[in-house]
Amino acid sequence: MSKSKSPVTPAIRMLRTHKVPFTDHLYRYEDGGGTRVSARELGVDEHTVIKTLIMEDENNNPLIVLMHGDCEVSTKSLARCIGVKSIVPCKPVVADRHSGYQIGGTSPFGTRKTMTVYCEASILALDKIYINGGKRGYLIAISPADLKRVLNPIPVSAIQ
Repeated sequence: MSKSKSPVTPAIRMLRTHKVPFTDHLYRYEDGGGTRVSARELGVDEHTVIKTLIMEDENNNPLIVLMHGDCEVSTKSLARCIGVKSIVPCKPVVADRHSGYQIGGTSPFGTRKTMTVYCEASILALDKIYINGGKRGYLIAISPADLKRVLNPIPVSAIQ
């Protein structure tokens, strides 16, 4: 797919501003299908599909967690890693308000609110990752080095 056909989202604008090379990957979105569906539709390993989760600490401070599609976040481990009492997923309406994206189309790039980004450390060791481009049914493939350069995520180990 050519770049001119990619959806123009805040995420794509941010990546272009930072001169991040990426490829577009559109697929048929299935409500509630998550990374299992996107990996299947794109023919890629679900481990390389990175989910963007909007969570909050006990003081309702929002944060972004990036995790392998085939793994779950241990909120207890994450809370210990970052020195807070607890971490919980945001309710969908709250997550949408913080990110500016609709659940199922949340990208860590170009969020409405600036939030600290935590990234499962092993993601940064992959050759290429597929991450949401800011729209349901739309992933982009980028280098983890570019993710690190643009977002400066804090590496954590929070796999459940």
